[in-house]
Amino acid sequence: MSEEGGRGPRDLIKVTHDKLSVDAVSLLTSPSCGAISIFIGTTRNNFEGKKVVQLEYEAYVPMAQSELRKIYTDIRARWPTVRHMCPSSTGLVPVNEAGVIIGISSPHRGNALEAVQFCIDTLKATKVYEADESCWKENKECQWTGQS
Repeated sequence: MSEEGGRGPRDLIKVTHDKLSVDAVSLLTSPSCGAISIFIGTTRNNFEGKKVVQLEYEAYVPMAQSELRKIYTDIRARWPTVRHMCPSSTGLVPVNEAGVIIGISSPHRGNALEAVQFCIDTLKATKVYEADESCWKENKECQWTGQS
């Protein structure tokens, strides 16, 4: 976590095998913020007409944390936001369980909502899959794909 002027945690980046919880949302509060927006991405039971029973995520933790810091930097350049939270799962994530939680606090709700959407869309658009060489997965829902 980084510090915001010595007043406490500014960002929470956590990649874990533990079950995710929104309990850390209290870390997003700030006297300068009137909005906290949270997105919880859960495993659904189907994908493109196929039954899903669980997802399995692997991550190289230092790289995942570095990528999240880059996304937070992009968010701060676009919207006035104060704190960011993104616990993310590795390992097996059964149907109905959270695989990612994104939380962002901001002075105003519009900025918080837009920043959360940008964050999840960017995360989904930049997943790297193991292959002979790395490739990027593009999310069909991402409206920022291809923009710099």
